[in-house]
Amino acid sequence: MGFGTLDYFIVAGYLVAITLLGVLTGGKQKSSSDYFLGGRDIPWWAACFAIVATETSTLTFISIPGLAYLTNLNFLQVTLGYLAGRIVVSFLFLPSYFRGELSTAYQFLGERFGPRVRRTASVTFMFTRVLADGVRLFATAIPLAILLRASPAWASWSQEEIYIASIVVMAGLTFAYTIVGGIRAVIWTDVVQMVIYLGAAVAAGIFLLDMIPGGWEEAARSIAPLGKMEIFRTGASGAAGGFFSDPYTLAAGLAGGMTLSMASHGTDQLIVQRLLTVKNLPGAQRALIWSGVIVMIQFAIFLFVGLLLFAYYGGASLADLGVLKADEIFPKFIIERMPSGLSGLIIAGLLAAAMSTLSGSVNSLAQVTFTDLFLPRSGGPVSPERQMSLSRRLTMVWSAVLVGVAIFFIYAGSRVLVEIALGVASFTYGGLLGLFVLGRLNRRVSGNGAIVAFFTGIAVMIVVVNSGAAGWTWFTLIGGIATIATGMLFGIFSGGGTGHNRHSEGPHAAR
Repeated sequence: MGFGTLDYFIVAGYLVAITLLGVLTGGKQKSSSDYFLGGRDIPWWAACFAIVATETSTLTFISIPGLAYLTNLNFLQVTLGYLAGRIVVSFLFLPSYFRGELSTAYQFLGERFGPRVRRTASVTFMFTRVLADGVRLFATAIPLAILLRASPAWASWSQEEIYIASIVVMAGLTFAYTIVGGIRAVIWTDVVQMVIYLGAAVAAGIFLLDMIPGGWEEAARSIAPLGKMEIFRTGASGAAGGFFSDPYTLAAGLAGGMTLSMASHGTDQLIVQRLLTVKNLPGAQRALIWSGVIVMIQFAIFLFVGLLLFAYYGGASLADLGVLKADEIFPKFIIERMPSGLSGLIIAGLLAAAMSTLSGSVNSLAQVTFTDLFLPRSGGPVSPERQMSLSRRLTMVWSAVLVGVAIFFIYAGSRVLVEIALGVASFTYGGLLGLFVLGRLNRRVSGNGAIVAFFTGIAVMIVVVNSGAAGWTWFTLIGGIATIATGMLFGIFSGGGTGHNRHSEGPHAAR
């Protein structure tokens, strides 16, 4: 047991191999369309796998088993909402994205509401993505830092220096193939990385079953009376306000999961970019809907691992296990109990989950900056050579920014800052979703009304989140409703009208 030479070899081999794979699969890019959209000929199933890999981070890998350890299978209710939300996005938003050869989700807002709304949405996306993925890069470096700290070669380094080295190594390898290979490299490495981290989770589950005397039958017999196998819960206990404060009822899971998925997969360029790499609308719809099915299976696997951990440790408390948070239970088991070779596979799976998110993040950040902020102000045609040069420079800039944010969290020394960064989407997703719904379904709202509605939605969410009046699954729905209601009222009392001509976006806006 423990992390041995073979495990170090597996982790190092994975990092080198995935970097080479990204460089080799990227091919040659001749324009920004090649670099950011892969020539729009990516197979739908590859885009589907890339979507799943992109939305799965190290935090997901370790947190979901911990959630099942503490609670039960109620989280699967949320995944039903995730699937429902993707179906809605497939038929409500995607047709607009494939009409007119759009490159980013925010171009649609520009055509509908004008350049100010487009820029507002783009900057909001960048702010959200940098904070959230800077934290994810910091979290990704934790297992690598633990491994380096255990090596005598790093004995003279301080803990902060080891963390910085871990962040630079992870970011450097990930961003190397992203800068060279563009979105093609990102997607094809995502496909491999999804197989690796899911394979690692399945391997951990099989090993746990073998470690528990009596296997699954005995595990189920011990945990079923405790309600650990419960999936659906239709009501909320306590006062009337408990209906909204409890995030894991069936209503919260379906409504909250659906609206969260609509926002993350219909308005967030990190996901929309992958859909736009597919040749046509039917292919993108298949990719998005099937990603919801795979995500349900994926979360079921992670939750199953958490139940097996509960059975293996006999339901021991966090204090008895010597951990501070449930997130630490799975990593503790990996380091202490997994046999040599399998430990390396699991750590490689952790790194795979993280690298897939980070590579997609930096590529989408560069694309939004180039397409939504630079091109509309370029003043004329941009040669393919300059497009490629600027695209790669922007990728390098955003890579450096993410590294800087991750390093900041090393020295910040505050869990509150991390929680704010991870929860920033709670404030913005509802507003963004509301904007897209208004743009798609209500022609009376003007650009000014859209701006007012968006910031009203964010203001409402600040109050709701800080008050603790609702569980996290309700956040996007509440913010979206506030945005839509404000926009509709503004449209009624201001006289309505689209109030926008497409030429104000600039001659290259839809490229």
